[in-house]
Amino acid sequence: MKAIAIRAHGGLNKLLYDEVQTPEPGPGEVLVRIRAAGANHFDHDIREGVSGIKHALPHVLGIEGVGEIAKLGSGVSGYRIGTRVAIYAVRFCGQCHVCLSGLEGICINRKLMGVQVWGCFAEYALCSADQLIPLPDNVSFETAAASVICYGTAWHMTVTLGALKAGQTVLVNAAGSGVGMSAIQVAALHNARIIASAGSDAKLAKARELGAHETINYRTQKIGAECLRLTGGRGVDLVIESVGGEVLQQSIEALAFNGSLVTCGAHAGEIVPVNMIEFFRKHIRLQGSHYASRIEVQRVFELLGAGKLKPVIHGVYPLKDYAKVAALVANRDFFGKMIVVP
Repeated sequence: MKAIAIRAHGGLNKLLYDEVQTPEPGPGEVLVRIRAAGANHFDHDIREGVSGIKHALPHVLGIEGVGEIAKLGSGVSGYRIGTRVAIYAVRFCGQCHVCLSGLEGICINRKLMGVQVWGCFAEYALCSADQLIPLPDNVSFETAAASVICYGTAWHMTVTLGALKAGQTVLVNAAGSGVGMSAIQVAALHNARIIASAGSDAKLAKARELGAHETINYRTQKIGAECLRLTGGRGVDLVIESVGGEVLQQSIEALAFNGSLVTCGAHAGEIVPVNMIEFFRKHIRLQGSHYASRIEVQRVFELLGAGKLKPVIHGVYPLKDYAKVAALVANRDFFGKMIVVP
């Protein structure tokens, strides 16, 4: 099969549109014919070898994929060839204490598609039958591929962890990213007041189109000061954060008393000093977020099918042109999601 593979870590020149062995499903496994796959910044980290997660080479990239069941391994029941499915990104054990609590997305023994195991930038991908999530008939492959990671993560951060309620004010950082634009729509669905931040006015204009009420350009404005000004000195109830560094520091300043910040990324700075006096006196919460549960992703698909959520797709590209997509991801020169199709 054709796939986007790496045989060594490094820059864009390490990406190969390569011929690799098509995997065969073993007991409890399923082979999915990939119809669309979403590009993520984490693919960039895996290619460069900076993720801190070990994997064998050669390696097929791609965390996020959807398609049709092509082959069933022994012992798999309840599915048939041709069924439209999304692949849950996490291979989970189902036995550790976090899995048993319903948080299989952070399974202690997890293996991620495109990270520890071969991923979805290929004509076919192998996964466990437990990873399959059925797709509604009225949700296209491209729409689904743009939603599994971003909307799943945004829902987990905003609703499950952030407990956002109608009337509250939420700050969404990196509004032009997949998670950012998803969080804006999820917050709008919950009738929240939304302040969006990004590094360009063009991205902020699009954030307003998605439902943001106020915007902040964090290259020319201070997030903390602007949020306090926009809220009459009160601050925001919730921050959806994925940038790190100084943006994270300013977002803590933006929080209201008893506010919460939920973060899922830190590319702009992984080590961030925190004023602990402010932390406990303001009674604030900092919460890390890794990935959604299958139930949350299923809920996202239901809302997509009902037309209540709609991902922004920057572009759809042939799999063989993934290097162009990767260059855009590395430079953050896009808004929404980019999709590749075999």
